[in-house]
Amino acid sequence: MKANTVFDCSIIDVSKITSKAGNLTVAENNMNMPFNVKRIYYLYDVPSGEARGGHAHYELEQYIIAASGSFDVVLDDGINRRRISLNRPNLALHIVPGLWRELDNFSSGSISMVLASHLYDEKDYIRDYQEFLVYKR
Repeated sequence: MKANTVFDCSIIDVSKITSKAGNLTVAENNMNMPFNVKRIYYLYDVPSGEARGGHAHYELEQYIIAASGSFDVVLDDGINRRRISLNRPNLALHIVPGLWRELDNFSSGSISMVLASHLYDEKDYIRDYQEFLVYKR
C-alpha cells in the first residue's frame, strides 16, 4: 500500500444544481465518489472550542462536508500537517486512509456530514497519536 500523505487529500466539488427554489448537491457512488458509501454520519452542536476526531484509519476513506456553517480539518501524516477550512456544502474533503485527522474551529450551528467507505469497525481505528507515528514509520 502507498504511504499516503496530507497532499493526497483534495477538495472535490460534488456538484451544485441551482434554481430559484434552492440549491441541490448530489453525491453518488460510482459517479462523483471514489468509493462506495457504506456509512453516513454527522456531527452537530459541537461546543465552542471543542475538537472532534483525533484518530486515523487503516483502510477507511471519507468525504467530509460542511453541510452547514464552517469548521477546519487538520490532517497529519506524521511529517506534514495541513489545515483545511470547509464552509461550502457543495465541496467535500476527500481523506485517504492512514492520516491522523482532527476537526476544530466549529462555527455556531455547523454540521459536519461524513460519507465513509466502510461500516464502523473499531479495529480500523488508530486512537493514540504515538501509535499512529509508529504505524507511519
